[in-house]
Order: sequence, then structure tokens, then C-alpha cells
Amino acid sequence: MQFKTTIDVPHASFEISHAHKGMAIGSCFTTNIGNRLLAAKFPILVNPLGTVYNPVSIAQTIDLLLGEIPFDEQQIFFANDVWQSYYLHTSFSSVDKQEVIQSFNKVKNEFLEKFQSVDYLFLTLGTAWVYELNETKQIVNNCHKTPSSQFTRKKLSVEECVTVLERAIQKLQNINPNLQVIFTVSPIRHWKDGAHENQVSKATLFLAIDSLQKSMRNIGYFPAYELLMDDLRDYRFYDEDMLHPSATAVEYIWEIFSKTYFSKETTDLISKIEAIQKAINHRPFNSESPEYKLFIAKTKEQCRKIESQYPFIQFDN
Repeated sequence: MQFKTTIDVPHASFEISHAHKGMAIGSCFTTNIGNRLLAAKFPILVNPLGTVYNPVSIAQTIDLLLGEIPFDEQQIFFANDVWQSYYLHTSFSSVDKQEVIQSFNKVKNEFLEKFQSVDYLFLTLGTAWVYELNETKQIVNNCHKTPSSQFTRKKLSVEECVTVLERAIQKLQNINPNLQVIFTVSPIRHWKDGAHENQVSKATLFLAIDSLQKSMRNIGYFPAYELLMDDLRDYRFYDEDMLHPSATAVEYIWEIFSKTYFSKETTDLISKIEAIQKAINHRPFNSESPEYKLFIAKTKEQCRKIESQYPFIQFDN
């Protein structure tokens, strides 16, 4: 007897390896998967301007990085004792106005130099609900805890989601025609939207992705939402807030993701890298002992072997 609904996720038509450059933009679930890829030494840029949840904010992030949206002092405002931008995460906020601009330019330049021509784009949509700034009609990426009276809350239509995402993806595919896009819908429920409103929002995102798959090339979908809602389907796989997936759930979804997009060679390489990372993080009782110095020498040699075989992988000093 089988006491769960198992989701069959076929191996993808393309594979991700350490030789491919990637970018991940979207909700905090994007950060979960993106950070796992970073830890495994994949060259990937993860939420460069901060976590974003809706399709318009994802498109705006791409436009900002490409220079389609100019970023200067006009995009910055002073509130809560710091300078900040509705386009950027709070980590960019500063008491110095110019520091906000410099921090943005640093990230933008890294993108233009290293990740402009990405091989794959991982996009996680969290919600179709957005907040529009009343004064400018701009859909904000981050409200920065400014008064809610300054915004109008509204839900994007399927057509609006499709239009903004198609335009943003096309810009990156014009740079690299072989760009592969992996969509997911975040399994995290936006409970503040309300139970019904959250379901309507998620349905809007599913319909938008389905439309994009039919109208564009190289558009894939990974069922993170379904894996948590249907495969796991138990509150023991949720965090204490009963909304976010637990560490066990994220690990399970990562395993399915790995089987879907990695070859056996890549999986074996990840295992070697994880072993090295574990060794690097080891804290000895006596760092001056001959045994530990030998351990360090062996670990460095393992790093050199991987770097010589795979030049695109670099270990930190």
C-alpha cells in the first residue's frame, strides 16, 4: 500500500552543470535553492537586489540590472532615518545617500561583467498581489514599512503577469538565445492576503506560467509547490509559523531538483565539494597538532585537484 501521492518529476531536457552561469530571482524559496547552488560552487547570482515576490518586481529587477531603468537620486527617498529605494532590499539602505547608489552600481556591474549572458534563469513567483505607490503609480519591490496609506493594493491579472515576464525574459534571450528559464511557484502561503486570496493569487501565477510555456521557447517548470502541498502534505514538514517549509522539506525538494537538472557527473562533483566544505568548516581541538596540519594539507590538495580538473570552480582561501 502507498500512503502518499508521489509526484513523478521527469529529468529535464537540459542539464545544469558548474560550467553554466545562472541567475535566481524571486521569493525566499529562490534564496533557499540558490544558496544551495552557491554552496555547491555553481556560478550563480542569487536575488542580487533582494528578495522579490511578484512578476512585476522580478521584471523590474532584470530591467534595473540591464540599465533599462535608470537608478539615481530620484529613485531614493529618506525615511526611518535612512536613505532607501522602493526598488531595493533593506540591505541596500544607508544613512549615506551616495552609498545606496554605490551599492546598487556594484551589484549591477557584477551582473554586467559576469552574469549578463546567463545560461539559465531560475524564477520563483510568490504572489500576484502587488503594492502600487499612489504618488507615482510605481509597483514597489519593497514597502520599507512606510505607511500603508501611501499604497494601493491590487492583484495582477494573468495577462499582466505574462506581459511583464515575457518582455523581461526576451531581453535576456536576446543576449543569449539559448537561455533556459526554470519557473517555480513558491510553496510558501501568503497568509496575510487571506486564505482564498492566496489561492486565487497562486492560480494566477500558474496560469501565467502555463501561457508562457506555450508562447515562448526554453521555458520549463519545476513543481516545488506541488512537492510540498501534495507529496509531503503534512505540517511536520513546515516551520514553526506553519507557512514556510522546514529544513527537511527544503532538503527533500533540493534532492528532487538535483535529480531533475544534474547529470551523474555533476552530482558526484557536488558530493566531493560538500565533503571539502565540511572539512573546511571543521574546528579542531588543537590547530597546531601534526594531525591537523596533515588534514589541512590533504584538504588543500583535494581543492587543487578539483580546480585543475574544473577551472571554473574556485575555492575560497
